[in-house]
Amino acid sequence: MNVIVTGGAGFIGSNIALELDKKHKVTVIDSLFSGYLNNLKGFNGRFINLDVTDEKVCNIENKADVIIHQAAITDPRYENDHETFQKNVKGFKNILKLAKKSNAKVIYASTANLYGNGPFPMSEDQDVKIISVYGKSKLEIEKIAATLHTKMHIVGLRYFNVYGPRESGKGRPASMIYHLWKQMRQDRKPRLFKFGEQKRDQIYVKDVVTANLLAMNAPSGVYNVGTGKAVSFNEIVRVLNDLLGTQLDIEYIDCPYNEETYQNNTQANTAKAEKYLGFKAKYSFRQGVKNYHDFLVRQEDVHG
Repeated sequence: MNVIVTGGAGFIGSNIALELDKKHKVTVIDSLFSGYLNNLKGFNGRFINLDVTDEKVCNIENKADVIIHQAAITDPRYENDHETFQKNVKGFKNILKLAKKSNAKVIYASTANLYGNGPFPMSEDQDVKIISVYGKSKLEIEKIAATLHTKMHIVGLRYFNVYGPRESGKGRPASMIYHLWKQMRQDRKPRLFKFGEQKRDQIYVKDVVTANLLAMNAPSGVYNVGTGKAVSFNEIVRVLNDLLGTQLDIEYIDCPYNEETYQNNTQANTAKAEKYLGFKAKYSFRQGVKNYHDFLVRQEDVHG
């Protein structure tokens, strides 16, 4: 099977590309705007350094069976709202043109950011509450995809809070787990917004990879990709203290964001994904964080 992974040098994209690379012919397209070639260490497929907003993407010579579209500006607080919206939507439209040339299936990344501070557990059919231009761009992409559900195989995956190996290059938008691990690994007090009871549906990246693979054979539509369980920031610190062998106290700080732009809680309703994708997260929160902790320690050993 021939598979294209856009944004394949980024966090989630690289994990998908490396998994597919074990059995399939994989082409990664990435501008390296926020991705890193180091994320593809050991990758045996083809790499194309190109921005998906470039019209050249539409003419790539590749008879793809599947396109997994991860490329996007993903920082909800990226400084240029216009660029975020225009690039994310244009990139998606270009990928659709490429897919139609070879009748390829399309799996694309969407986001739980669309739910804003709506009721939870969050279901695919509830009203969206846009709190960022990033979310607005993903909603526009979903609207475009919805017009194609009966014409082609196209599946959108609303990621909840993804964490795991190869996210360090994301910087500020990287997971709370990564940022807190870094602070605590240096024996610094973990800093949380008052009073650490905000909750997130934290899903390990390997489970997200599985969801993408399952989406290749699922009905067209949009599905939540989460665990169905919410974990408080305080609980993250408790687990990390245990894994790191520390007893660091939390420093609580004021949240600089207002409720119009900051999600206090996320939790996925996973019923639709379980029914139509056949997806259920395998990793418990502790298992995922333990695996990630071990990976980060190994990276320290390699890079000193």
